Amino acid sequence: MRIRLGYVAIALGISQGSPNKTTTVLNLNKIKDKEDQISKLRRLAEENLATQLRVMRYNVAHHIQVFRITSQLIPLATHPIAFGWDYCEDFRSELLAIGDIVKKHGLRVSAHPDHFTILNSPLEHVVEAALADLRYHVNLFEAMELGAEAKLVLHVGGLYKDKAQSIERFKLIFQQLPANLRERIIIENDDKSYTAKDVLTLCQEIKAPMVLDVHHDDCCNEGIHLDDILPEIFATWGSRIPKIHFSSARESSNRRAHADHIDVDEFLRFLNIAKKCNRDFDVMIEAKEKDLALFSLMEKLKETSGVKVINEAEIEY
Repeated sequence: MRIRLGYVAIALGISQGSPNKTTTVLNLNKIKDKEDQISKLRRLAEENLATQLRVMRYNVAHHIQVFRITSQLIPLATHPIAFGWDYCEDFRSELLAIGDIVKKHGLRVSAHPDHFTILNSPLEHVVEAALADLRYHVNLFEAMELGAEAKLVLHVGGLYKDKAQSIERFKLIFQQLPANLRERIIIENDDKSYTAKDVLTLCQEIKAPMVLDVHHDDCCNEGIHLDDILPEIFATWGSRIPKIHFSSARESSNRRAHADHIDVDEFLRFLNIAKKCNRDFDVMIEAKEKDLALFSLMEKLKETSGVKVINEAEIEY
């Protein structure tokens, strides 16, 4: 069983490794001329894309093949203040360069649209904003010339006082999405409302892959053990390699907050559950220390019986 490890968005192991530079609408509105506003956004985006390219090269150098691209790559891209700005055309060469690295080295990239991207809201304007955000992410992946293997992670959304009805609303909106959006979506269990079993059932019905978040399952669980449902979760991926999210709790009094690093014993407990599936899978490390947490975990795994280290970000178990 081979397991590749990845991390989220920001590389702490290099100087200025954050492609997240942005501004606020309040600050942008201090600039009176519309063209000057767009020029400000263009400068920030140019810096972010240059940083992203460096981060991708850093990942390749350290054998990190699983990576989540920040949603902030193009600042305020979905805000009305940026309407009419063709950022994909402005940065065609930069986006293609990122995509070329992904394809050349077989990297697995994804994005996780922000918490306001809610498909199951009963409010039409919230759903419209969610669709705009999905289109933004797909625009970037298409400009990078990345196919449907570049995925978008979504949560089911809110409960709105009726879980069953909220799930049905998600299914209806999902099924109405254009194919180029729908084929990229993978769905994750959350830490408050929708359990792993809820999301598994949903994914089986709409034929979408499920991303198991192990930490969320620890926070929001109705007594179903992962031993019993992990084979079904992995099966939602068909012949593709499943992906999970893994983090450790910051402290016992606040189980939902992510710790700086990964508890190796917790990680090994999950590997022992997964081993029964006898299937390769990828792990997105969601720790505050990003790539440094990945490397720290790998150092601990080197000392663990039964773990064979393949490279800086891949093991066999």
